[in-house]
Amino acid sequence: MELAVERARSGGGGTAVATKPPQKARVVIGINTAFTSRKRRDSLRDTWVPRGEKLRKLETEKGIVVRFVIGHSGAPGGGALDRALDAEEAETRDFLRLDHAEGYHELSSKTRIYFTTAVATWDADFYVKVDDDVHLNLGMLSSRLAKHRTRPRVYVGCMKSGPVLSQKGVKYHEPEYWKFGDEGNKYFRHATGQIYAISKDLAAYISINQPILHRFANEDVSLGAWLIGLEVEHVDDRSMCCATPPDCEWKKRAGNVCVASFDWSCSGVCKSVDRMRHIHKACGEGEGAVWNVAM
Repeated sequence: MELAVERARSGGGGTAVATKPPQKARVVIGINTAFTSRKRRDSLRDTWVPRGEKLRKLETEKGIVVRFVIGHSGAPGGGALDRALDAEEAETRDFLRLDHAEGYHELSSKTRIYFTTAVATWDADFYVKVDDDVHLNLGMLSSRLAKHRTRPRVYVGCMKSGPVLSQKGVKYHEPEYWKFGDEGNKYFRHATGQIYAISKDLAAYISINQPILHRFANEDVSLGAWLIGLEVEHVDDRSMCCATPPDCEWKKRAGNVCVASFDWSCSGVCKSVDRMRHIHKACGEGEGAVWNVAM
């Protein structure tokens, strides 16, 4: 696997070519975001995403990389959206830009390209994807993942098996529903898309094979499909899908700080821009927690 990863990084396997050797890291956290989500990004920068020198220190001292992940608008020569993002990036320096045209129905492609780009950029133990309307405790995430470091192929998240929706026009409609068996069937077990983590070998597998990995309508189903036929350990970690207060607040008081919190009804934190600061105050692990994690 290590040889295959190096071959992919040098330009083989259909992946992006790295211009310099990948940096060592423990955890790479990619926050999926969109052009219109500046307020969401700022709500995270005001809570659990470190800014400026603290972000760099987190990388160099703890090996925890945090980046907002986004592609380009697809406008010829770069449009107003791209220019606005360029200006934001110059100010914050917390983006991972992908060679990918943004679009809601292109999330599966974006996920493939994210892992491909991340593997080429960082040599990490784990690669995480999280949405920009989810509250995350970086220290808790890092400590939970550290427990799985000796296992080569681990897929961590809140595992679910929802119905395959064949009816056109409904949210999460699956055009290829017939591939999952008779009407009324459920998907195979897979991690919900709000947040999940995969180990180095699995990210490398996606990077190497990304040109031939099939994309289903839903990004979390696509990832589960890419991994279902491999020798993978599925870890169902319910601390990665706590509900927002009072649920995560009660758990914190009981000594069980959540990794991530969101509202299932909104597939993220409902009205996240307005509520993220309150959730962070109620359910956050404390500013110094991540610095005390033994990686």
